[in-house]
Amino acid sequence: MALNLSKVGGRERLKLQREPHWQRLRAGCFLGFRPSKRGGKGTWIARAYDEDAGKYRLKSLGDFGALAGNEMFAAAKKEAEALAELVEAGGHVRAKIETVADACREYAKSRPEAGHRFQRYVYADPIAKVKLGKLRLRHVKDWRERLEARPALVSRRKEGKPIHRSRAPSTLNRDMAILRAALAKVLSPGAPGTEAAWQEALKAVKNANGRRTLYLDRRQRRKLVETVNAEARPFVRALCLLPLRPGALAALTAGDFDKRTAELTIGKDKTGEPRRIQLPQEAANLLAAQAKNKLPGAPLFMRANGKAWDKNSWKLPIAAAVVSADLPGDATAYTLRHSTITDLVSAGLPLLTIAQISGTSAAMIERHYGHLASDAAVKALGELAL
Repeated sequence: MALNLSKVGGRERLKLQREPHWQRLRAGCFLGFRPSKRGGKGTWIARAYDEDAGKYRLKSLGDFGALAGNEMFAAAKKEAEALAELVEAGGHVRAKIETVADACREYAKSRPEAGHRFQRYVYADPIAKVKLGKLRLRHVKDWRERLEARPALVSRRKEGKPIHRSRAPSTLNRDMAILRAALAKVLSPGAPGTEAAWQEALKAVKNANGRRTLYLDRRQRRKLVETVNAEARPFVRALCLLPLRPGALAALTAGDFDKRTAELTIGKDKTGEPRRIQLPQEAANLLAAQAKNKLPGAPLFMRANGKAWDKNSWKLPIAAAVVSADLPGDATAYTLRHSTITDLVSAGLPLLTIAQISGTSAAMIERHYGHLASDAAVKALGELAL
């Protein structure tokens, strides 16, 4: 008589053995069940025949412990049939992705930045060893709480004491998003409101990217430029003169600057669309000096080793200069962009114009800086009243 794993009572009567008890779903597709020796819910296994390789492919499905006993079979059957379809279509079956760490390593194979984050926040954490089939809401929630309590490293200076700060909600969101993406590649979302709903513990903090309040006035920015080391000084000075994202500034090449018209073409930026802006005289002089005797494809702001700046190279000298100049410890390269935009808004420049120059939307400028425009308007009305 053919085995029927759909009955809870029938599964409970199965004898303990190393080899799973198999039920044939169709030709080349089997669903197996191995009772637990410790009185647990048992483990489900899928088996599908690979004609090209001439052998069966196996995949452990876990225990489906968050489901009711009469729902486990249907969920396991669906997973087994999906495996069979993948194998029959010539798809590759990932081998031994059993734990959270396995899922993260698989995800990070083509994503180096994700690998760096996992190295810092996942692989050494207890969650790394949790098997995917047994991952529960409490495991992920505990990981999130540990991460949230962990200070964020601001500077990795070789000399002096490392600088830390409390982990900002936006930073927490970025760290959680990477883990959520890795798990979503191999796990389906659990039923909402149950312990299986691992994804609920990784919901982003709302309004994490709130209004930026750290502002460096011109005197402070001038002090920063004077204090930063000579190699980084042109790059930092440009950040103080132009409301560009640090990454967009670092990606500029000598050919992007037209000395004759004092125009700059920004190609690589968050918006994805190239734009051309007219530069004020001081900024044009700085870029002309940086472009002198360089080939069009060379980095406009070049480091001593001939490479362009990036976030891992600019943050070290800026962090050191922030400390030496006795500036607020949270000041970063992005603070300079915010400060420059703040000055433009306070000066009364139209928000749409500022948005076009800085490479963002007028809505974003309004959201973060609209209060300054209102203050400028009130000030102008006050001067008219005089």
